[in-house]
Amino acid sequence: MRIVRDIHFIDPKDRGAAAAIGNFDGVHLGHQAVIDLARAAAETSSAPLGVMTFEPHPRRYFSGDIKPFRLMNARAKANRLEKLGIDILYEIPFDQRLASLDAEAFAKTIILERLGLHHVVVGADFRFGKGRLGDAQTLKALGDAFGFQTTIAEMVETPVGEVSSTSIRNALSDGRPDDAAAMLGHWHRIEGVVIHGEKRGRDLGYPTANIALNDLHLPAFGVYATLVDVLTGPHAGAYHGATSIGIRPMFGENTPNCETFLLDFKGDLYDAEISVALVEFLRPEAKFEGVDALIRQMDEDIAQIRKALHDV
Repeated sequence: MRIVRDIHFIDPKDRGAAAAIGNFDGVHLGHQAVIDLARAAAETSSAPLGVMTFEPHPRRYFSGDIKPFRLMNARAKANRLEKLGIDILYEIPFDQRLASLDAEAFAKTIILERLGLHHVVVGADFRFGKGRLGDAQTLKALGDAFGFQTTIAEMVETPVGEVSSTSIRNALSDGRPDDAAAMLGHWHRIEGVVIHGEKRGRDLGYPTANIALNDLHLPAFGVYATLVDVLTGPHAGAYHGATSIGIRPMFGENTPNCETFLLDFKGDLYDAEISVALVEFLRPEAKFEGVDALIRQMDEDIAQIRKALHDV
């Protein structure tokens, strides 16, 4: 998959795609439905399959002081889109220049002139242009005027409700990673580079791989059964894990992070990129009477996690 960030100097081979447009936070089943329609259009016209998204997220651009809300960072989003067979990811810089374009100028300047897209697909709730005044029907009308096709995808329903990034955030906040997965079409994953922590886990007999939760929506604090992919380094591979997300109240008030103990693993993961999939929420985080009580609970957690992941 090619990632295009500079839309002022486009390689001719990156023009003329059939592309899905949106923020695609989480790349959930609704997003995948939009992408599948773009895929069908690309195959029909023998064009590349593209996805147009925006960095930073427009919501962050307009409200920089809001609490973290993203389900995935840009790197994790690109990893997920690549798995879906996207040929070109247009990661459009969202800045003052782009924010100032009205709907017509966005369609003419970005879609038509810069990227030369011949077919675009958006969700029924799509909004665009200055003040978010343009909607999916606006885009369809502009496409008719400018010579590109527009397809509007309907919202997707699942047994746990209508699929949206907001619904997925709510499920994660409630400690329901299984419901989140039902709407995502995949396990919710937290990805990042392993950083140095306080190394308390090593002293407790449970060394952990720590990754930061910068600007990400915080799931319910507690202990999870997880599937862990080590993406880079000499230990690359798939593992079962016990993951704690939270502020580690046993040791005072701390910045929330994600720390994972890999079952049946020995090795150094510092600076490796890992992907942690939340499979089952075991319990909230807690403050114990002492280190011995904490270790006993961790032993019980590992036993439960082995059972939870036995057939996963």
